[in-house]
Amino acid sequence: MEHNIDATNKKLGRLATEVAVLLMGKNTPDFAKNKVADIKLNITNASKMDIDEKKLTTKEYQRYSGFPGGLKRMKMSEVVAKKGFAEVLEKAVYGMLPANKLRAKLMKNLVIEE
Repeated sequence: MEHNIDATNKKLGRLATEVAVLLMGKNTPDFAKNKVADIKLNITNASKMDIDEKKLTTKEYQRYSGFPGGLKRMKMSEVVAKKGFAEVLEKAVYGMLPANKLRAKLMKNLVIEE
């Protein structure tokens, strides 16, 4: 099954929850927590999402290299400038999926286009 979603004028969080539910297959009658749903999701116009200016300047993403002093922080505006709006949406959806062995497999069914 294939779904197409237009991200124009949609809020980031609302869109991410909708996408996470569809990826897990919770809207289908044969939903099972331990199975990857046979769903392909295409999201278009990610750059036309409705993101507030305040969120662009205050929201921070961080990663840690494992070494002392290796904590890296980037504001949302920096991530958008470097990797685009698709990366921001991908991180939001990734965080809303259950943290288990299926998460990486579920993310492979997601295609985001600017």
